[in-house]
Amino acid sequence: MRPNIFVALSRFGEFGDGPLRLLKKSGAEFYLNPTGKRLVADQLVEMAKESHGIIAGVEPYDTFVLANLPNLRCISRCGVGTDNIDLGQTQKRGIQVFNTPEVVVAPTAELAIGFIFDLLRNISVHNDLMHQRHWEKIGGQLLSTRTVGVIGLGRIGKRVAELLGGLGAQVLGCDLKPDRSWARKFRVKVVSLAQLLKKVDVITIHVNDSCERPFKLNAVDIAAMKKGVYLVNVARGHYVDEDALYDALVSGHIRGAALDVFVGEPYDGKLCELKNCILSPHVATLTVESRRQMEMEATQNLLAFLKKAKGKIFSTSLGTVHG
Repeated sequence: MRPNIFVALSRFGEFGDGPLRLLKKSGAEFYLNPTGKRLVADQLVEMAKESHGIIAGVEPYDTFVLANLPNLRCISRCGVGTDNIDLGQTQKRGIQVFNTPEVVVAPTAELAIGFIFDLLRNISVHNDLMHQRHWEKIGGQLLSTRTVGVIGLGRIGKRVAELLGGLGAQVLGCDLKPDRSWARKFRVKVVSLAQLLKKVDVITIHVNDSCERPFKLNAVDIAAMKKGVYLVNVARGHYVDEDALYDALVSGHIRGAALDVFVGEPYDGKLCELKNCILSPHVATLTVESRRQMEMEATQNLLAFLKKAKGKIFSTSLGTVHG
């Protein structure tokens, strides 16, 4: 019996055939997601029912899915977040979980910085006006005169703060367990969330679901923000109450927002109606370089695990897993 691998990602090998070559070289049987879309639970169970390993995206690995994948021994996540995976169940079932945390840092941080510049300099607004053949100039703001609040000082939050400081912005940060040595080095003032919300001109969210307390900016938090603040979220959609955000954007309490993530995706909700809300379809890590590297690492992680476990699971061996 050869190991069976399912690639659940909606797109795979688009920016380079390295991961596919690794799979072919390994001698494993492998199958690709044929839909070109994110899989729902029933589809995942049907397509991966024989699989020993899955190269995963953000499709659900909940109790139902895991209970119906009896051969599964490894989930290799292409990306950093594992909030779509029931880690309690994977541990209970002896399923190994890998991710690719370092690869996502640069592209996600760069998108956050790009969003901040877009909001401050009205880039999307001017673009829309020009495409309507309106020659209208709207005054912007210098980043170097703004105070930016970074919520969550993990890998990505730190990188965003470092970039902002290098561009001349004053940076405040908050985290449940802040790295104060790092903060001193990069002149990031660590404050409480309540202080940050009241003081900053721009807020960018970079928390993660490993936090001890669930995080969500709700209507009360938004009301505590400085009037005219800008909000950026490239982390997870459920970190912001979308209804409260909509109301604040309509009233002008929040001057503008930029979102790459949403509670429900694909997103087609009422934020699409607002000109002061920049929206992108969850593309923070979708650069040629980062996507290629994530897919390679996810594939290597899975093949290395299966090769190590071959004596316990398979009657035949895997070939070398490194390109």
